[in-house]
Amino acid sequence: MSERKATVVRTTKETDIRAELALDGAGSSKIDTGVGFFNHMLEGFSRHGFFDLDLSCKGDLEVDCHHTVEDCGIVLGTVIKEALGDKKGIKRFGSCILPMDESLVLCAIDLSGRPYLVFDGEFTVEKVNDLDTEMVKEFFYAISYAAGMNLHIKVLQSGNNHHMIEAMFKAFGRALDEAVTLDPRITDVLSTKGSL
Repeated sequence: MSERKATVVRTTKETDIRAELALDGAGSSKIDTGVGFFNHMLEGFSRHGFFDLDLSCKGDLEVDCHHTVEDCGIVLGTVIKEALGDKKGIKRFGSCILPMDESLVLCAIDLSGRPYLVFDGEFTVEKVNDLDTEMVKEFFYAISYAAGMNLHIKVLQSGNNHHMIEAMFKAFGRALDEAVTLDPRITDVLSTKGSL
């Protein structure tokens, strides 16, 4: 089996991002986006999905965190897509219901090649530390479209905003880990169409 790894570099006038991802990793990460809480969330995604992720971003944080967070989503989605290659042998679907104290979040993924995000969750504060809470949805939207994945995230039980966001990132990691897992029973791609 060839290594399922990829590296993506994306440079614009607003952000300069480099991401290296290994799907079959141990959950190690090196994250530097300039947004502390966002770093912490990406570390949780990596650890609980068993992905090795090295991601650095220099963004226009003097404006706000919008471009940094959204563009990191674009790059992470792209590097996931590239690491997956032709998607032969993967389970394709993955889901997780993850508790974090009083909060409970559902995440379901289909690596169908068709991008779509359904995001059902509301926050009661504008920021958690240095991350604008409205950027959480934008991040997952960017990933879903760049990776070509159908992504559903739903808060089943709301509570502390930090807990809800952290549960989303960890649930996303676990659901994606399941979706990218190779299954020996799947000899081609898991689709009646013959392609994903």
